[in-house]
Amino acid sequence: MATPSIKEVAHRAGVSVGTVSNVLNRPWIVAPATRQRVQDSISALGFVRNEAARHLRAGRSRTVGLVVLDVANPFFTDLAEGAESLAYEHDTVVMLCNSKTDPVREGHHLDQLEQQRVLGILITPFDSNDPRLTALVARGTPVVLVDRAADRGLCSVSVDDQLGGRLAGSHLIESGHRRIAFVGGPFTMQQVSDRMAGITTVVEQAGDVDLQLFEVDVMGVVEGRTIGERIAAMPPQTRPTAAFIANDLLALGFLQAMSVAGLHVPRDMAIVGYDDIDFARAAAVPLSSVRQPAELLGRSAMELLQEEVESADRHRHRQVIFQPDLIVRESSAYKRS
Repeated sequence: MATPSIKEVAHRAGVSVGTVSNVLNRPWIVAPATRQRVQDSISALGFVRNEAARHLRAGRSRTVGLVVLDVANPFFTDLAEGAESLAYEHDTVVMLCNSKTDPVREGHHLDQLEQQRVLGILITPFDSNDPRLTALVARGTPVVLVDRAADRGLCSVSVDDQLGGRLAGSHLIESGHRRIAFVGGPFTMQQVSDRMAGITTVVEQAGDVDLQLFEVDVMGVVEGRTIGERIAAMPPQTRPTAAFIANDLLALGFLQAMSVAGLHVPRDMAIVGYDDIDFARAAAVPLSSVRQPAELLGRSAMELLQEEVESADRHRHRQVIFQPDLIVRESSAYKRS
């Protein structure tokens, strides 16, 4: 069955096509009785407006692209919820894309979103300095970095990850640990290198602490379990007694490995993760974690994008930085003598 046209709606309601258009786009200027006739006609015919065609004529859609590193990580779903909540208020739809920490896949998503003429793009990029991002802006598609700091050429919303690393490191050192592992990766990713830089700073200041680095390609549960098994197999006299792990999924896998190996958490191995996802507090041993305000990051990024879209000629790029908090739970609540 053919989709009813706007002309058929107008004919059935006894009005002009222009009046139907006004009811759809500016209903307040149409007399109530006329507006009701048009709405009744729309309902009777099952008319559905063609938003794609309308946006094509306008030159821009009401869709915002959100490109994240890993949709399996609850941190990013919370971030998406924050962005979507504000998008909904502005009659905008968020299209979620998963790069899976793959620059090639990320580039594909960026190309597709630009071809769809999206209103703008929110992205947690693999590389914050990727020239494709500034090229998108130059061609007219606003871009806001999320969970990444940017220079003055782009808007960004991020967390002070070096501070997060310092908070975790200070907590473990003050708890008496002198052999600490840092687990994360790839180390070339900005937030991972910043978290590593933070703990490295406090370790160097302490002077008598050994920091061992363990790099992974992907920060997931499986990778955490694998690194955990490797560390658990080390001789007790050289094995770290604590681990700062660059995200909670990785930390949860690491925690599983400690349990399987018969190592007590936190007595044999204290663990601090990052993000403070819901699963962290629900773990068999509740996980200490550096909390990021994920929903606030997403909502703030959408606010910056809306500002840029609505006042492009007056817009000045802003870099918003939030402070993380250390949430201490059972996994690191043990003081070594």
